[in-house]
Amino acid sequence: MVIKQKIGQLKIQQMSFMLVAVFIFFVLAGLFVLSLSLSGIRRSAAELEEKDAILLVEKLANSPEFSCEQSFGNKVNCIDKDKAIVLKDSINKYSDFWGVSNIVIRTKLTEKGIECNSGNYPDCDYINIISKETNGFSVDTFVTICRKDSDENKIYDNCEIGKLIVYYDE
Repeated sequence: MVIKQKIGQLKIQQMSFMLVAVFIFFVLAGLFVLSLSLSGIRRSAAELEEKDAILLVEKLANSPEFSCEQSFGNKVNCIDKDKAIVLKDSINKYSDFWGVSNIVIRTKLTEKGIECNSGNYPDCDYINIISKETNGFSVDTFVTICRKDSDENKIYDNCEIGKLIVYYDE
């Protein structure tokens, strides 16, 4: 009788160890599946954030504060350089309006150049609309940058290619 009890206890111990091992296996498998699904969610969140940033850049280029509107014809992604200079001078009213850390409009597509202000306008290379410290990423798009100019009492549209660059904090 004592031998049967010991064999029975041994079988119960084996069964309990097997149940614990199966439980640990399923927990590890569940954690693996969960980590795979979370990485997919992070990747899709990053893609959505990037698409949102691109849409915001295009929206900024066509917003009333920047756009050429009827002054230069119906152009898409057209920035009025005169409006941008005026906006730069009164940016404290709009600093948190768009939810970005920096907005730069580059007329010359080089990294260096002369920053535009009301004193050296229009002989400058870029307009720094909002300039805060940033630790994030940037999104840019090519835009048409237009301003009214005159030559021998004749007013004409002076348009050039440029970049609208928006910087985000992470």
